[in-house]
Amino acid sequence: MGRKGGISLREFSNFGMGPEEFGADIPITPQENFVNGVYSSVDEATASGLDRLRSEDGIIPTCKLGCCHCCRYHILTNIAEAHTLAQYVKRELSVDQINDLRMRTQQWHEWDNSRRGRYPSANIDEQTDLSDYDHCCPLLVNGACSAYPVRPVVCRTHFVCSHPLSCCAANDPESTEDAPGVLTSVVTATSPFSMAIRDHIENAGLDFSRSIMLLPQWLAIEMGWDFAISL
Repeated sequence: MGRKGGISLREFSNFGMGPEEFGADIPITPQENFVNGVYSSVDEATASGLDRLRSEDGIIPTCKLGCCHCCRYHILTNIAEAHTLAQYVKRELSVDQINDLRMRTQQWHEWDNSRRGRYPSANIDEQTDLSDYDHCCPLLVNGACSAYPVRPVVCRTHFVCSHPLSCCAANDPESTEDAPGVLTSVVTATSPFSMAIRDHIENAGLDFSRSIMLLPQWLAIEMGWDFAISL
């Protein structure tokens, strides 16, 4: 999957690390260095774009800590960002935190596979009660991202100027509320850096479009959890 004459997705993901390594002594991989460098550039461009919106148009984003309705969207990410995210989890989170993350990620997979038109994996308990499950990103803990320093570009650049309830309504197909007022100029300003990640992946011989999956899917793969989909 995802090979264009170079390395495979799995080879790219595991380059420079042992699959079972956890703890603060895990070495920084070349992929991490590259992606974290891109993130720094994205954050600078984002801050500049928000300052310009504030000074020129009087527009101030309504996003703030604890407002996490967007974490219930289907968050797409690519292999390079997923690798960086999982390395952070393995390095920075405690055993208990990782176990809790694993449970939330499996719940997300169970929910995703239970949706109409989807077929549950044989590795997932069919008896799980998902009636009260809140299908948010597994990294969300008490209204905040537990891996915030390495959140993907799509999360770093998503800002709205509308009421937070508009973001909540966006996840409800029956809602009559207006769509969120997304600050698209921030996304536009940071798009060259997103392209840099795409170029990095394709320069390794991979098909960028085929390296994109939903964040919880990539997280399970990178963490080596037994309910992950196969590459």
